[in-house]
Amino acid sequence: MDLSSSPNHPITVVSTFASPFEGPPSVGDSNSSARKPISLWPGMYHSPVTNALWEARCKIFERLLDPPKDAPPQSELLTKTPSQSRTTILYNFSTDYILREQYRDPWNEVRIGKLLEDLDALAGTISVKHCSDDDSTTRPLLLVTASVDKIVLKKPISVDIDLKIVGAVIWVGRSSIEIQLEVSQSTKEGSNAADDVALSANFIFVARDSKTAKAAPVNRLSPETEQEKLLFDEAEARSSMRKRKRGDQERREFENGEANRLQTLLAEGRIFCDMPALADRDSILLRDTRQENSLICQPQQRNIHGRIFGGFLLHRAFELAFSTAYAFAGLVPYFLEIDHVDFSRPVDVGDFLRLKSCVLYTELHNPDQPLINIEVVAHVTRPELRSSEVSNTFYFTFTVRPEAKATKNGYRIRNVVPATEEEARRILERMDAEACI
Repeated sequence: MDLSSSPNHPITVVSTFASPFEGPPSVGDSNSSARKPISLWPGMYHSPVTNALWEARCKIFERLLDPPKDAPPQSELLTKTPSQSRTTILYNFSTDYILREQYRDPWNEVRIGKLLEDLDALAGTISVKHCSDDDSTTRPLLLVTASVDKIVLKKPISVDIDLKIVGAVIWVGRSSIEIQLEVSQSTKEGSNAADDVALSANFIFVARDSKTAKAAPVNRLSPETEQEKLLFDEAEARSSMRKRKRGDQERREFENGEANRLQTLLAEGRIFCDMPALADRDSILLRDTRQENSLICQPQQRNIHGRIFGGFLLHRAFELAFSTAYAFAGLVPYFLEIDHVDFSRPVDVGDFLRLKSCVLYTELHNPDQPLINIEVVAHVTRPELRSSEVSNTFYFTFTVRPEAKATKNGYRIRNVVPATEEEARRILERMDAEACI
């Protein structure tokens, strides 16, 4: 066909993915009542994992999206066990070529940013499963990601070997829920389960009443096994620690020792600013490591509550952090961990989101594994109001790949120094936070 001679026959673009809520229409009836409205698939978010989760939990989610009018809140809390919310996701990388290509990174490993999206999606499904009362006459809760505890990569994740994620609720408070997720991949026959764990993460969700938006109580949790009881106690301790930190609102004053640390950090930065020709060539100013990315948040990135999917924010922050570490080190970075993340402000569809990153500091004590600590700050910017608010601050730790490092004899990561007191304080606060973990 000559396309240029057919102006009245446009090329039709169709989705290459099927909605979990829409089956093929009946023959001769394109408006079959069996088809559910596409609005019940928020954002049409095409991750293979979120797609599978929606298909498995469609009845729960359908009620969340279309609750009964004037439905009362849940009147009686249930007691559930961790096993009732436990959910497993399998990635058949060894046999599914298309799935493998969707997750492959340039180094034949799994894309960590994409995996972070899946972790958040799975944690959200598990929280819904725990909070469901199986009663369609009550109004559902709004469940949102409040924070993410440290995410640790324990070993590389190959894209050629089958992968499994197992998650379950391990602790609940009055209106908060902690979900633990473990990503496992077996590289040897007969290896034990603990050795197979490649990545671990804990997500904290909070419940809100869908009508009043106030904190709402959630179903209780009754751990059964010794391991479940241990996880519950550890999560309880973390919750108490978070409350103590929130209760201490006054900024810690720098004592004499802290003031000395501050001045030591600033000393080299002042040489860069005042006498750049005499500055240490193995150091670099923090401001010279900065990168930035901006985007408009689109409807395709929203969650079931109409706000931007937390996993999408994690993914974008990770990609910027990775790029920052790459540009700084001059070698391919290797991800190690994400520190605790608080989702302090929701991000809405249409928001102008600015992600700003920098290398906050480096740790060079171990020459075989130098550490690059990246800070990414997400700002919701409203040009029409001339306002900008921080929605999230992410802290990532990278090193460089050993095989890449071996190609450069005498390679050394540069030291990062602050030029201002505000930068020096951020570095010290981050170092102290790491030391307390």
